[in-house]
Amino acid sequence: MIRVRGLNKWFGEHHVLRDIDLHVARGEVVVVIGPSGSGKSTLCRCLNRLETAQQGEVVIDGVPAPLEGRELARLRADVGMVFQSFNLFQHKTVLENITLAPMKVRGVSRPEAERTARELLARVGIGEQAGKLPGQLSGGQQQRAAIARALAMRPKVMLFDEPTSALDPEMVGEVLDVMTGLAADGMTMVVVTHEMGFARRAADRVVFMADGQIVEQGAPAAFFDRPQTDRARDFLAKVLTH
Repeated sequence: MIRVRGLNKWFGEHHVLRDIDLHVARGEVVVVIGPSGSGKSTLCRCLNRLETAQQGEVVIDGVPAPLEGRELARLRADVGMVFQSFNLFQHKTVLENITLAPMKVRGVSRPEAERTARELLARVGIGEQAGKLPGQLSGGQQQRAAIARALAMRPKVMLFDEPTSALDPEMVGEVLDVMTGLAADGMTMVVVTHEMGFARRAADRVVFMADGQIVEQGAPAAFFDRPQTDRARDFLAKVLTH
């Protein structure tokens, strides 16, 4: 579903991504972890061209990711994105937030868009919040609304860029539960996160990044119990003992 080859990205003199190769199979859940500044979020944003890499290619479902125009809009319709800061329209209700893109981009009728939106809100556990503004919801509810909004486009792939890092600790679980359910339903997912429990529980594969490179990757049990590199062992020793 996703193929990344030879991806290199610079911000000025800073070499953020270094020769990244990554394949994600249809229905696979890949969780990307690593220290801050390792390039995880930049990689995630390169997958739907929110950031443009200077070298390399990104192919989604057999089609090279375009740089601009209608083809890029079509790519972004097929690749759902959930950010750490929700990015909901604050002046529109939750229902309006979810129906806007399917109607404008996919040409879905309002009744169908609203029916789908209500089904998705129920699926993520906030069906009763449809008529509220985002500011009237908790952070966890806003993030679940953002997930429903991405799902309303019927994407082929879902990207999550640290979706729980802006949440209070007691709200993290409700968002991770929704994501675990998506994984169980077979959604292709790339998840950048600091939540090691989610990585161990929901991932098919863990990708560990450091200094702009993929240092190590493997099945969760193998990675967490028997990391192969000193860099991964050092990282895990720090994050799993606190």
